[in-house]
Amino acid sequence: MMQSTLISFPITRIVLSFLIIAPCLGHSETRASVADLAWMTGSWVGPLGEQTLEENWIAPGDGTMACVVRFTGAGKTSIYELIVIEEEGESLVFRVRQWQPGFVPLDPPGQTMALADIGERRVSFKAVGPGNFETLSYSRPTDDEFHIAVQTQDGGAFEIQLRPKR
Repeated sequence: MMQSTLISFPITRIVLSFLIIAPCLGHSETRASVADLAWMTGSWVGPLGEQTLEENWIAPGDGTMACVVRFTGAGKTSIYELIVIEEEGESLVFRVRQWQPGFVPLDPPGQTMALADIGERRVSFKAVGPGNFETLSYSRPTDDEFHIAVQTQDGGAFEIQLRPKR
């Protein structure tokens, strides 16, 4: 009887430790599907400093949603970006990658973010790996407004306000 108690005690400690630590490993506890992001669908455009930011979100389908982003200014394109949001388990994972013209990858090579929060026409993602962003939040307060709140890894923060591209 004593031997059984000694063996089960360490196993119980390991299981309890895992249950406490597992939520901190970057997996989101927030449940969602890409269908919950249908409000993001469309072409959006607006100023970003001296440049223009254009985001083109395709409708969610088959567990994914994607966006092609273009930064332009002074008659040329400076950056292309691809965003993919995928269903993983019962939550969402956000992946982003940027390129310069000529399809030259920018460093860092890409970033993965986990779903942090989701609500009525708003969603937030938090970094789970290295990259430029700490958090990215999207919202659509009205039919003609699309907002992006950015928090960078170095502590910077700014908001981008876009309108439907016509």
